[in-house]
Amino acid sequence: MENNKPQKKDAHQAWIAIQKYCAYQERCHQEVRSRLYDYGLHTEDVEEIIYQLIQENFINEERFAKAYVGGKFRVKKWGKQKILSELKRRKISDYCINKAFSLIEDEAYIETLNKVIERKERDYRSVKNDFERNQKIARYCYSRGFESDLIWEILKTRA
Repeated sequence: MENNKPQKKDAHQAWIAIQKYCAYQERCHQEVRSRLYDYGLHTEDVEEIIYQLIQENFINEERFAKAYVGGKFRVKKWGKQKILSELKRRKISDYCINKAFSLIEDEAYIETLNKVIERKERDYRSVKNDFERNQKIARYCYSRGFESDLIWEILKTRA
């Protein structure tokens, strides 16, 4: 059976490996820190490597937040609440979160929610009771991170 845990490395080996890790896709500080600890490094080495990665622009929290928000919104069709909770879990600063959310235009957000609702309406067309169907759609949209007041506002206009 394969072990997915990174192998123990010295500081130089970790530096080379973490550069590749960061070059592959945008990473937040927390992901990098966790990976470095998995390599078996001590706190001083981890913080020094993170400092170097920031200096050499391998990691950038604002850039990560913008890429994360853009991807989760455009590709995964997540709402702001779900994206926000994931960014908070990754310990991204409020400043970076606000900068990233400024990329989502209100019209695009409403349009995405409308498309999610339309898709779910097709999925639940066999449910004859409008109230029950709307409850299912609203629960789904809420689980995707959309705000309940916005969901219900759109559902009421579609009735």
